[in-house]
Amino acid sequence: MAHGAAGCLKLTIERLKNSSYISIVQNSSPQIIELLYEEVSSFQYALEEFDKRKSTINMKMVKALEAEMMDVVYKFEDAIESHVLDQIQSQSEESHSGDQIHPPLMLFSVDLQELKQDADSFIETMKEMKRAYIHELHNPSPEEEGDVVASRIDFGANHEPMIGFSNEFISLRDFLMDPSETFVSITGMAGIGKTTLAKKLFQDPSIVSCYSRRAFVTIGPKYSLKNILLDIFFQVNHDLEITDIGGETLAELQTMVHDSLKDGRYFIVLDDIWDEELCYHLMELFPYDGNQSVVLSTSRLEDIESNCQYTLPFLDNNESWVLLRQKIFGQETCSFELEKAGKKIAENCEGLPLTIVTVADILSKYEKTPEYWNKVSYLKDSVYMDAYDQMSKVLLPSYDYLDQRLKACFLYMGIYPQRYTIPFTELFILYSLWNAEGIIYSAEQLRERIPHSELIEVCAGNPCAYYTVEFSLKNVIMVAREKSYYSLHSSFWYMCNKEAVKNKSFYAFNCPADALQEEDLKYHRRLCIQNNVLLSIEDVHNSISSASMVRSLLFTGPYHHYPIPLCLEQLRLLRLLHALTIRFYEFPIEVLKLVQLRYLSLCFSGNIPSSISKLWNLQWLMVRRELMVENNSSYIPMEIWDMKELMKLDIMGRNISDPREGSLLPNLLGLDGLHHQSCTKDIFERIPNLTDLSIAISLSHDNADQRLSCFDHVSRLHKLESLGCLVVNPSFKDEVVVPLAPLSDFPSSLVKLTLSGLGYPWEKMAKISLLPNLTHLTLKCYAFRGPKWEVHENEFQRLICLDIEDIDLEQWTFQSDQCIPAIKVLRIAYCYKLKELPMTFGAFLLSISVIDCNPTAVNCATKLQQEWDNKYSEDEGLLDLHVHSSWE
Repeated sequence: MAHGAAGCLKLTIERLKNSSYISIVQNSSPQIIELLYEEVSSFQYALEEFDKRKSTINMKMVKALEAEMMDVVYKFEDAIESHVLDQIQSQSEESHSGDQIHPPLMLFSVDLQELKQDADSFIETMKEMKRAYIHELHNPSPEEEGDVVASRIDFGANHEPMIGFSNEFISLRDFLMDPSETFVSITGMAGIGKTTLAKKLFQDPSIVSCYSRRAFVTIGPKYSLKNILLDIFFQVNHDLEITDIGGETLAELQTMVHDSLKDGRYFIVLDDIWDEELCYHLMELFPYDGNQSVVLSTSRLEDIESNCQYTLPFLDNNESWVLLRQKIFGQETCSFELEKAGKKIAENCEGLPLTIVTVADILSKYEKTPEYWNKVSYLKDSVYMDAYDQMSKVLLPSYDYLDQRLKACFLYMGIYPQRYTIPFTELFILYSLWNAEGIIYSAEQLRERIPHSELIEVCAGNPCAYYTVEFSLKNVIMVAREKSYYSLHSSFWYMCNKEAVKNKSFYAFNCPADALQEEDLKYHRRLCIQNNVLLSIEDVHNSISSASMVRSLLFTGPYHHYPIPLCLEQLRLLRLLHALTIRFYEFPIEVLKLVQLRYLSLCFSGNIPSSISKLWNLQWLMVRRELMVENNSSYIPMEIWDMKELMKLDIMGRNISDPREGSLLPNLLGLDGLHHQSCTKDIFERIPNLTDLSIAISLSHDNADQRLSCFDHVSRLHKLESLGCLVVNPSFKDEVVVPLAPLSDFPSSLVKLTLSGLGYPWEKMAKISLLPNLTHLTLKCYAFRGPKWEVHENEFQRLICLDIEDIDLEQWTFQSDQCIPAIKVLRIAYCYKLKELPMTFGAFLLSISVIDCNPTAVNCATKLQQEWDNKYSEDEGLLDLHVHSSWE
């Protein structure tokens, strides 16, 4: 988290350097700013050294050093922001009176000379801490007894039946008896049962008889290569004693292990692998004699490469109950009354075996009565919290050993209520929050560290998608592909909230008892209200009001339809106000006093006041509405053109007032929900650096057949990379008619295109198919209409991802095998008429998802998978086919 704290301070300093409305007084102050920026940047890079040293560090010492660093960063950030705000408010009072202030016309002079001593002290302190941190990474302190924490758990003796993974066990057992690959992996979330399954396989008599040399080695996040080699050596050489080994060098040990395995059929289990480099190193060490030897690894990391990977799923509700019952009752019977409550208790464990086993252990210590079990099943007892506390020693390494750039973002996902699901379509909100907080790299920094081509391929150029892909590969979040959402398992949600309180990252309000005294909230950077109605309770309201140093106020609870009082009077340093789940009947005028705000999101259906421009520091503005009403004439006021710092504007179908002469928004990169009537030449020319645009078309009886011109001027946006157009209330006749918004020439810079509800005939696809940089295409809700789509040769030469949803297509064919040659990901959903798919996709194809489609289309996809595997699997691996049918 020190990395995230440094990022917040770095962004604060950057805003001082680059603001259009702040001028640093020309004495020694500019030098102070530059020195601070350089030192904080250097500090972040030093923290990233952790990523290279994870396998040898003393985690307890490293976390202690990082906690000290965070305290120093927080205190200096408080000092610099309070100092700057005092000067800005003083100048505002001198120049204006009351509500007449209009800051965008002002230039504030900020003198940092009074902070010079604090800044010098901070820089020296950070340099000393940085040296101490690097020294600790390179020269780890000795571990004290009890410091080394297990990263896994054993679920029980081998004689107990395997619950939930019988198919995986049978499949792996059959594979190990006649293997076709050398390196196999079992992956999944911490506590899913990887080690238990591996032990079952390792001890299975039918597998034991197939191998002359076997070894089971547990590795973990912190390991010694020498100890791993010794463990393997002694397990495959049963007749040797530890005293038979002297002071062999590492190179000699590697040779000894290689020679011990050579000319024999071996089965090695590498349990709990965390380091991909270690995996490569060991694989190079083991001999390959073509005798069907196998190395089986288990890991919570999906990006540990292997020839064949088995990812363990969560248990279903029935399997969860069977495991819970077995752990509590064994061979004893369970009464009907207990079974009814027990099934609900098991369901609350959300399919994670470690949670089930831990809850079962706690329940076994109490009287087994229906009254108590019902209380537990309705979450009115601390059993689950107690279980999560016990599980933390297993789960915590999943967080502790994340790369520095990921830690703050992962904890941040805990701001949402327990069991909250984050739709894929809402990822940009999470990314905007991370960005406004300063806890992630900018897109430019991310591209410096990750090849741009990889970023484009994995996540459509969306940095937020990059982070969520990383989290899914690390198995710290759950991904429901067929339902298109991410979520945190409750055990990880609890861990995130607990760690956040420890390092003062955020404090969450879930119930009235969460209200704290002022001193307890003083240094928390963020407050999140996971139950919005709490604001109507005086103790909670007063508690939040007292948190004068808080920077972010986040309302993440379920949508609240009724107005509730905000508590902003004392939150003068607030930078983020995220309130999309509260309905405002009137625009909250008190927000306009928060001149430090960088990010504002709220739900308000009325007109935004012209005084919004008082928020001159704002970079992200998101104003949602409950409904998009036909012919709604809601406009963003002309004063929006005075807000030069704006980077992202989300207006949900509103028009933007025409700009004044000379107006320009040079920093605006994203514009979402722009009403089609505002897609004019004049507006587009005033946002020259726009990279992301989404257009909302709201039809009325008056314009249902009227030609719209929303694409006529899009070609003027020369830096546009992502374009979306959605008809929010589409209306289709039986026959294909002239489209409402004829396709015009799109800018050649376009990378991602999303169309919904526009009803184009497939012949119009030629306007899109030859775009030179298009890699991602999404077609939804009859974006194109008609029974047949034939893709012509040399079309879509760079397309990587194609998503087709709710289209009346029946036959989809390729003119030749040169169509869409680079495609990697294909998703087809809710296309009930589709009966024919192309069979000539190229070698780059990685996965196909078919969701709730015609069974004939599913059969085509299955045939395609078989033919593709026969043709390409030897070089490219197996094609991933995911089929989901709601009726099965």
